[in-house]
Amino acid sequence: MKRCLNLLQKLIAFDTTSSKPNRGCIDFIRDYLDGFGIRSEIVADDSGAKACLWATVGASDQPGLVLAGHTDVVPVDGQDWSSDPFKLDEHDGQLYGRGSCDMKGFIACALALVPELAQTKLARPVHFAFTHDEETNMTGVARLTDYLRGKGVKPEWVWLGEPTELHMIDSHKGVAAYTTSFTGVPGHSSKPDLGLSAIEMGADFMNILMRVERSKRANAFKPSRFDPPFTTINLGIVEGGTAENIIAEHCDVTWQVRAHPGDDLAATLAEIDRCAAAEIAPRFRAFAPRAGMKTCTCIDVPALMPTADNPGQKIIGRLTGRTETEAVSFGTEGGFFQKLGTHVIICGPGSIDQAHKADEFVEKSQLAACIDLMRSVLLSSPA
Repeated sequence: MKRCLNLLQKLIAFDTTSSKPNRGCIDFIRDYLDGFGIRSEIVADDSGAKACLWATVGASDQPGLVLAGHTDVVPVDGQDWSSDPFKLDEHDGQLYGRGSCDMKGFIACALALVPELAQTKLARPVHFAFTHDEETNMTGVARLTDYLRGKGVKPEWVWLGEPTELHMIDSHKGVAAYTTSFTGVPGHSSKPDLGLSAIEMGADFMNILMRVERSKRANAFKPSRFDPPFTTINLGIVEGGTAENIIAEHCDVTWQVRAHPGDDLAATLAEIDRCAAAEIAPRFRAFAPRAGMKTCTCIDVPALMPTADNPGQKIIGRLTGRTETEAVSFGTEGGFFQKLGTHVIICGPGSIDQAHKADEFVEKSQLAACIDLMRSVLLSSPA
């Protein structure tokens, strides 16, 4: 446990807010693994400032178990912390710091077991997969899984350590985000017929989105493992206009869809497009080519689906005595790993209720339980 706490202290000290580089943290993990004779592969973005890490203990030419997690964290800006968010602080068995729960605690647990793994003849290899930008657009895991696919890597199963209080999750909704941009025709507000307000078009579009969501809500899936049991649409950001007496030329609406498994996201988007074409397009066509609308995809996170004969579920269930799995509405990197053709189980220390908040913490007892479980899975059970 002492090694885990020391590692967590060092990991938290890296300010890996998603808007900043994570390379220092990744290089630290690489050097730590190198100290035990474990070679790492670095998969960097185009700038080289952000990177993922892939490393293997044991035979690299065999499928095995992947311990996966993201190194980036959400911002602390505007949050009222009781202590330095980038310095591990312990009170009453709770370990405070940005990322302690989500999800450097799990990474510290995995790295703490490296000395034991390095000295053990493993029946199956153990892989480490640590990523960047999970909290924003998930470009890190997308790049890493493309890299692994190109190498022909297909693990037996992936253990993703998002905070679940060590309960097993095998399913989550897909998450997609879009920005729809409206271009109007500016003019003096005293003569509205001579211009076209981009904000008005944006308001009409937002009404369409909310109308579609109300339809989803009215046709909830029954039964459903998800809360809420329907596809949700959220209006996240609205930006537009320059002054109250100018007809707005620009308006951007950023919105998000969390699709319930079994609900066709493509069909939902097509419905939104049909409504926009019928209700909004006639307005800007009258001002073409100056006016119009365009939608760009910001994030597209695949859903995680349950799989039959999931070895992670069997092994963890046998060791903990809790064989049931749960479904969640928040997104993870699990769907990207699943696209490698492997099984995924999400199970990690801490509660999602503590994530992203001021004074984020993980219970010390949760880390200890995670280490014990991980040790049993890696060293006492086939991977």
